[in-house]
Amino acid sequence: MSETIRPSVDLPTDQDLVLKVIPMPADCNANGDIFGGWVMAQVDLAGSVLPARQVRGRMATVAVNEFIFKQPVRVGDILSFFAKIVKVGRTSITVKVEVFAERFRSQGDYIKVTEASLTYVAIDENGKPRPIAA
Repeated sequence: MSETIRPSVDLPTDQDLVLKVIPMPADCNANGDIFGGWVMAQVDLAGSVLPARQVRGRMATVAVNEFIFKQPVRVGDILSFFAKIVKVGRTSITVKVEVFAERFRSQGDYIKVTEASLTYVAIDENGKPRPIAA
């Protein structure tokens, strides 16, 4: 089955590039697509980068508010994870993450494969929420 050719999209300029990764054969299912759970784990890592700079200590993922798989991810794709903080609360930070793929055979052309919204909470040494220092 051939993939529909999609026009290349521009990468975000209002977000930070927080992670780049290439999925490998061990990360794929029997159809040759990368496991959604693997992508979710990478999004969680990418989403934590910006909050970690503000929290300056322990934090935990408390919510995956939204997670949309737009296109399959394949072995050899170069994935670029962009993030931006969309809300800062007293103890929590919500982040938007967008994932773009450069297909193995079309380097330099990008398609959006995933987008998500996650919330992280600052925690103390006992795992209890703590205020984020201003």
